[in-house]
Amino acid sequence: MSCEESFFKELRERGFRLTPQREMVLSVMHQIEGFATVEEIYEKVETLSASVDVSTVYRNLELLQDFHLVASVDPGDGQRRYQLIGVHGAHLHLVCRSCGAVIGADLEPFRPLISYLKEQHGFEVDLEHMSIPGMCRTCSSGHEDATDAGGVQTSTRTAN
Repeated sequence: MSCEESFFKELRERGFRLTPQREMVLSVMHQIEGFATVEEIYEKVETLSASVDVSTVYRNLELLQDFHLVASVDPGDGQRRYQLIGVHGAHLHLVCRSCGAVIGADLEPFRPLISYLKEQHGFEVDLEHMSIPGMCRTCSSGHEDATDAGGVQTSTRTAN
């Protein structure tokens, strides 16, 4: 089932209407590579329809998160960023405290920890919102260019 089909089905099941604004926000999320701030998403939505305001974008991103179609991360600069999950599948977000890079990392090495938390503490990890702060390879080594070894996606520089 495609992302759109899943969204439309979930809307119907929960008694929501499919509005043009919801379609626009989801469409824009498909166009964005990597993470984007609400303002960046809003700018793209605004090119489709000037009648959509930023609060509508916020509400629809929240709804998409509730439906597990969008993940969000706060890299520590006060600007939450959003990404369509369907593009890369579920993954962890490694957030550099120094430069703000957000790097997608495969979940497989973390599955034992996730299982342990569930078995020992009855704790269900919310993978769509899981972020691990630290230092990226570039910042920890002091070099400008670094490659992502084994990550799901390349890093997105968000702040300096």
